[in-house]
Amino acid sequence: MELAPRTCPELLLLLLLGLSTGAVIDRPAEEGKEIWGYVTVRKDAHMFWWLYYATNPCKNFSELPLVMWLQGGPGGSSTGFGNFKEIGPLDSDLKPRRTTWLQAASLLFVDNPVGTGFSYVNNSDAYAKDLATVASDMMVLLKAFFDCHKEFQMIPFYVFSESYGGKMAAGIGLELHKAVQQGTIQCNFAGVALGDSWISPIDSVVSWGPYLYSVSLLDDQGLAEVSEIAEQVLDAVNKGLYKEATMLWGKAEMVVEKNTDGVNFYNILTKSTPESAAELSFEFTQSHLVRLFQRHVRHLQEDDLSQLMNGPIRKKLKIIPEDCFWGGQSTSVFQNMEGDFMKPVVSIVDELLEAGVNVTVYNGQLDLIVDTMGQEAWLRKLKWTELPKFNQLRWKPLYTDPKSSETSAFVKSYKNLAFYWILRAGHMVPSDQGDMALKMMRLVTRQE
Repeated sequence: MELAPRTCPELLLLLLLGLSTGAVIDRPAEEGKEIWGYVTVRKDAHMFWWLYYATNPCKNFSELPLVMWLQGGPGGSSTGFGNFKEIGPLDSDLKPRRTTWLQAASLLFVDNPVGTGFSYVNNSDAYAKDLATVASDMMVLLKAFFDCHKEFQMIPFYVFSESYGGKMAAGIGLELHKAVQQGTIQCNFAGVALGDSWISPIDSVVSWGPYLYSVSLLDDQGLAEVSEIAEQVLDAVNKGLYKEATMLWGKAEMVVEKNTDGVNFYNILTKSTPESAAELSFEFTQSHLVRLFQRHVRHLQEDDLSQLMNGPIRKKLKIIPEDCFWGGQSTSVFQNMEGDFMKPVVSIVDELLEAGVNVTVYNGQLDLIVDTMGQEAWLRKLKWTELPKFNQLRWKPLYTDPKSSETSAFVKSYKNLAFYWILRAGHMVPSDQGDMALKMMRLVTRQE
């Protein structure tokens, strides 16, 4: 799937202005076409993107939506993990993926915030420290992308996300809606999908105890201990002490692991296998950040994936700077966002709904870090005027195999809000339930 990069005329102007560098093409797609490039979103801040044109045998890419995928962390790479471990055309062994989303949409993977994956900064002051900067950076990238690739301006554009990527997707979605309304970005923005998303961190933390207790992973004493530390996190959040809340969140996870014999926060049916901090080469010393990074970003950079990205993929792309290594700055990405971790963005979701933007929430049944109970809790906090009618609806079962009676998910949808309960899936829904994830994407993008 190698492709010799060329530059479109519009991008030459951006290059002269110092806004964008990299490999891009504006020609109609042939099957299997992919392009990639960099956009300089701020001084010393360079964001990498990678686009695959849809490869449906019966439809041209122009008849299918464009989906942007945002990874979590913060510091997890969309072009790496989302692409090769979840929804891209190839797996990490470079074998075709049967459930790739490419058969139903063109896919845009972006390494954000800057410093993630193949994105990089030239100055330590250029890392994003809050959601506002993350969203602002993405507006620069999307404007450059749609200005150059006019063939995508009329195609329905969806932002799908996972974990912390969902928190970023909410903020990005609202800013994109405003930009489209103002005419500064030309695109057909069709909605956001928030997967196992860190929308209201405290609602996740306070529900860990009851959830684990209900599935026999805590006893009475364990429930009391987890609930006690969760209350401390809640108190810090209520006081606006977000860095202290982050530290206590890390402590709460340790209490959970101690009482559950090391449950995996990403799938409660498995156990975590944490590496010792001594094995990790971190440039920051706060022990709670080390543990949090180790638990929530390190697994997105597994050795096989890192070798693939820094080996064959780097060689294929040809435009990665010599001193830039995939995942090399992710620790700093994570550290710089510390003050943002525990801030809720429920109000942003409310704004999206009130503005008429389509919002889909989906969650894996076996996820702990962002458990479904916590998702339902913040959903109940929405001030959206149509929420009572949404709540009154009965959910409907979904089946990936029409010949089977095995339920794969439940869904409830009213106007521009939908919620999917994905069964037998953990935090990474497409990895655990590829068929259901693909079906859900088709439903969300109105292909089924």
